[in-house]
Amino acid sequence: MLLLIALTVVHAADNGKNRFSPKPAASYPFHQTNGKVTIAAVPYEDDEQARTAFDKRNPYKYGVLPVLLVIQNDSGSALRLDGMRVEYTTPDGSRIEATPAADVRFISGPEKPNLAPNPLPIPRRAKKNPLDMWEIEGRAFSAKMLPAGEAAHGFVYFQTRHSPNSRIYITGLSEASTGKELFFFDIPFTADKP
Repeated sequence: MLLLIALTVVHAADNGKNRFSPKPAASYPFHQTNGKVTIAAVPYEDDEQARTAFDKRNPYKYGVLPVLLVIQNDSGSALRLDGMRVEYTTPDGSRIEATPAADVRFISGPEKPNLAPNPLPIPRRAKKNPLDMWEIEGRAFSAKMLPAGEAAHGFVYFQTRHSPNSRIYITGLSEASTGKELFFFDIPFTADKP
């Protein structure tokens, strides 16, 4: 019985360590409000930011820009998010579509094995793919519906380097009851914001 209690405490402590909870959408410097719906976009580049969501590995170091989306629905009706499309637009106007979270692990595979003969019969340890971690899919934006008065968050991933004066362009949100599509969101990452 004591062992069961000890394992439960360790499991609860571990879950608390891996907990990720962002702030309200309007509190971030890069956000936009249309029709009582606020969306914030936060690029995760540096190691300190990445540590809060991805533990020890920073996907940005491997060519993947994680962007946190926080959506707050203060409208009077539920929103459908299953048709949402997110693009990253560079300062020169190039548009980059989001990479599905399930595909991110295949962007940077493990190093190729050394096929040279090994004079010692010591097994070599294969290096793990740095992008094959549960946080990539586990923290991806996956909400399909958003009730009135609620918020949803998660990451979208882009195969690009982040540039000041780039932007996130979001379309495909609609009212659940009428099917009416909301106005698009165009969130700039301008240099004059912190």
